[in-house]
Amino acid sequence: MTKILDCTLRDGGYYTNWDFNDNTVDAYIQAMNVLPIDYLELGYRNNPTKEYMGKFGYCPVSVLKHIRQNCTKKLDVMLNEKSTRPKDFSALLKPIVGLVDMIRIAIDPNNFDRAVVLAKAVKAMGFEVGFNVMYMSKWQTEYPELLTKLGMLDSFADLFCMVDSFGGVTPEDVTNIVKVVRDNTKCPIGFHGHNNLQLGLINTITAMKLNVEYVDATILGMGRGAGNLNMELLLTYLNAHEGMQVDFNVLGDVITAFTPLLEKHQWGTNLPYMLAGANRIPQKEVMDWVTNRVYSFNSIVRALENRKNNAVDNAQFPRLNVERKFDKVLVIGGGNNAVEHKEAIKEFIAQEKNIAIIFATARNAKAYQDITIPIYYILVGNEGRRLTGNVGESKFNGTCVLPPYPRTMGTEVPAYAEKNTVELSAVVFTDQYKDSVTTIALQLAMNLTDGGIFVIGYDGYPGNVLSEKEVSLTNENKTIFNAFKEARGEQLKSLTPSLYRDLEVVSVYQYI
Repeated sequence: MTKILDCTLRDGGYYTNWDFNDNTVDAYIQAMNVLPIDYLELGYRNNPTKEYMGKFGYCPVSVLKHIRQNCTKKLDVMLNEKSTRPKDFSALLKPIVGLVDMIRIAIDPNNFDRAVVLAKAVKAMGFEVGFNVMYMSKWQTEYPELLTKLGMLDSFADLFCMVDSFGGVTPEDVTNIVKVVRDNTKCPIGFHGHNNLQLGLINTITAMKLNVEYVDATILGMGRGAGNLNMELLLTYLNAHEGMQVDFNVLGDVITAFTPLLEKHQWGTNLPYMLAGANRIPQKEVMDWVTNRVYSFNSIVRALENRKNNAVDNAQFPRLNVERKFDKVLVIGGGNNAVEHKEAIKEFIAQEKNIAIIFATARNAKAYQDITIPIYYILVGNEGRRLTGNVGESKFNGTCVLPPYPRTMGTEVPAYAEKNTVELSAVVFTDQYKDSVTTIALQLAMNLTDGGIFVIGYDGYPGNVLSEKEVSLTNENKTIFNAFKEARGEQLKSLTPSLYRDLEVVSVYQYI
């Protein structure tokens, strides 16, 4: 009978940086002890890394001992082949002998030969050893040599797991690939699917009907990108169709324990993940886009379409050509103070003979439609649509400015503005946040003037407790403001109130 492996803590850790609180983990272990699940994959054993990884990114010995004492099921942890060598085993594996049963190794097909050496060393230490080989949808077209080497596993490996890295395989693909793998190795086979196209269940059922020895799933489908097959869905199916005994009260308890994480991180498939799965685009890249507050849903879809078409960008425009410099430039952000003090700002603008304004976002553009000086609109992310909503074709009278070509997320410009659109040749004052509207606005301002640059509508967020999005935007803007100061040798000035200490607040009213 097929063995079921739950990898919630390992795969779900991509959303939590591998931190799970003790209450959640204890509830998880208690439920797993009762449910018909054979293996629990707890996380990674890693060498130290520069980026933060939490408890289950390293699986410390103390944590494994606690779980081992309280868990009746077989346990495994994963190694990343790309960052692990046999010389690391004295630190990574020797201390956990007897605490876990299996070591699974995440493997790029290009590194299969090297992985065999690593796996044999794992096996020699007394562990079961499993191969998690990525990109199964590309094996026959891009990695045909991999399949001919699978016989090397027959003498020592306990599992060869086929990983649907892109979440795009179909039941027909599973059937075909399982047959090819069976023809080349006697090693037990597993299947690890992602749910981009919501085929996780049917693909897993197909694999089980083909008598694969292992299948993976996670509670609530928690996992990288679009997530995995929901364990509760698999168990419900097996209960109804295969007579598997499932305690649904216990299953409900563990679902309840993980529901707050689902509400917080909101993993699961959506159109970008669907396009990624269908077109074999890596989960990590799309996950980075989806969880980035800068990138709109439409811009992600556009970027995926570009990737599908092997295009670096979908449009290119003339570069900005500054024929004359302005004495001053005013950058308008999206904060309420840009509207609250609009009459004073308009008076300030009116008394200046050679000034331009830049809308870093078109959020407040409607409040300034009656002014008749040069206007620039930054188009990043969803700003094209915001421009249409707040200004529209009939009242558009400015120039749209794009980041340098090519743009990671592609290009979206309203049709009515295409003849009045240019792109920057480069962003030179900072190496960070190059797709931020504020970065592009300040680079444009520095291109347009050697004189004074002012901002309004960069209010900052009040209160001691900020949302994750507010903290992210605050830190981003602080970094950009400091880069501006370093490049220009002076602090950026705000004419309206701001909580950013990185801005020098100088009241607009002193100028009028």
